[in-house]
Amino acid sequence: MTNPFWETKTLEEMNDAEWEAVCDGCAKCCLHKFIDDDSSDDAQPTDVLYEGEQVHYTSIVCTLLNTKRCECSQYEKRTELVPDCVKLTKENLKDIFFMPPSCSYRRLYEGRGLPAWHPLLNKGKKSAMHSKGMSVRGKTVDEADVSLEDAEDYIALWPLEDID
Repeated sequence: MTNPFWETKTLEEMNDAEWEAVCDGCAKCCLHKFIDDDSSDDAQPTDVLYEGEQVHYTSIVCTLLNTKRCECSQYEKRTELVPDCVKLTKENLKDIFFMPPSCSYRRLYEGRGLPAWHPLLNKGKKSAMHSKGMSVRGKTVDEADVSLEDAEDYIALWPLEDID
């Protein structure tokens, strides 16, 4: 029996279908994030995380997210409709700091393998992920319902770290 593609290929070597299959579908990438930076009151986009800084994930999600299915309702057009949406690619993988530690792309990039709850290890089903509390299902508020100025009041306290 041959080993599965995610154990024999690097992320850079994967074809498009394999790359997409690595996504665990947790939808944590759709959470609004910010970096606590005491030197500035303005929230600015960044592609750098400096020493001492930490990414904070909120329970605020993009309006395009179907929170029951944990899927973008406009996946193919998401970066056109939401210019700040970051599409993870092989080219920007080195800047993966903005993805939570439980992200399957990040885990593979860091050499940690897929988590036991990943759909690829569970017949393509997300149920193990949901039951372990590793998706955003039932934990979020739509960005249209809150002021992003209040993001600090919505810091996510539920599992963003790995559980296995």
